[in-house]
Amino acid sequence: MNANTSRPEAAFVLLLMQSTFWIAAGISAFPFAIAGEVFMAILGAASLLLASFGCLLAIGLVRRWRRSRRWAIALEAVCLGGSILLLAVPVGSNHGLVSLLVNVALPLAVIWLLRGRKMRALFAP
Repeated sequence: MNANTSRPEAAFVLLLMQSTFWIAAGISAFPFAIAGEVFMAILGAASLLLASFGCLLAIGLVRRWRRSRRWAIALEAVCLGGSILLLAVPVGSNHGLVSLLVNVALPLAVIWLLRGRKMRALFAP
């Protein structure tokens, strides 16, 4: 792998897709807050905050900011752990193909794209 790799750009696209899903989840929580579920406003705001953090990390990956790779891997690992926990615990969460692709395959793909010694060297100062 040379310095002209496009793996950070691919991770950028996947992080933007994931941030878009978080924006949709945040916006869809606000009608419930208007209807009286005040806690949903907090969850919607948290989703929008997470989406903005994901967009910032995606921009950092394209610009090769030093800490963006590490933070992106950490964020995706936390998302992957939470998704696996939701799949393992029978709480009534969605177990369909779209849920598996968005909650498991997407974070795995980002981690796979950003892992390795050569990617670490690409983001080194």
